[in-house]
Amino acid sequence: MTGRDAVVEPRAPRPAPTPAQITGLILAGGEGRRMGGQDKGLLPLQGRPLAAHALERLAPQVASVLISANRHAEAYAALGAPVLADDPPGFLGPLAGLLTGLRAAGTDWLLCVPCDSPAVVPDLAGRLAAALEAAPAALVALVEGPDEERGGWRLHPAFALMHRSLAAPLAAALAGGERRLGQWLTSQPHARVRFDRDADALMLANANTPEALATLEARWRARAG
Repeated sequence: MTGRDAVVEPRAPRPAPTPAQITGLILAGGEGRRMGGQDKGLLPLQGRPLAAHALERLAPQVASVLISANRHAEAYAALGAPVLADDPPGFLGPLAGLLTGLRAAGTDWLLCVPCDSPAVVPDLAGRLAAALEAAPAALVALVEGPDEERGGWRLHPAFALMHRSLAAPLAAALAGGERRLGQWLTSQPHARVRFDRDADALMLANANTPEALATLEARWRARAG
């Protein structure tokens, strides 16, 4: 069962955002430090780049998809989506990619996913949109799921559905030195959605080290089998 914990004051009901009102964003602009500096979104999983798997699963849920990347723009563009470099530049972290996506989105809502968690579930957008409908004052819906490294539950802030009006406060936060994705997103009016199904656990498995990528490869094969 999906739980929702809104942390905002109630307002009049609003409809859930529809796919036509949502732009997708794949966050692939990091330095890949835990991967030895490799561009994580282009690393292979089952013979295809991680970002290609994420794009394939995200695209049916939204109006269009953008890719946030600061290297190898041509390789990412070959996957079939527009590529955005961070503005401001300088590998400032996922908040910079998020800001660029919010500014470029042609819709009222932006749904971001990380490139190194490619098993995006087919109802990700729908479940987050339903949380926004239930919490009309929220500007962000965040995924809460299992923490496979430490146990228990935690927020996975790289999976988030947010309103484009957050671009201005995010720009101000970045200018003020904020770099923490979860810290900033949870400072906005938000709703939390618990993702506790078996498929959710695979989506939230983060391939941010060579060992984690090998584990994800094994889990992917087991699911396919």
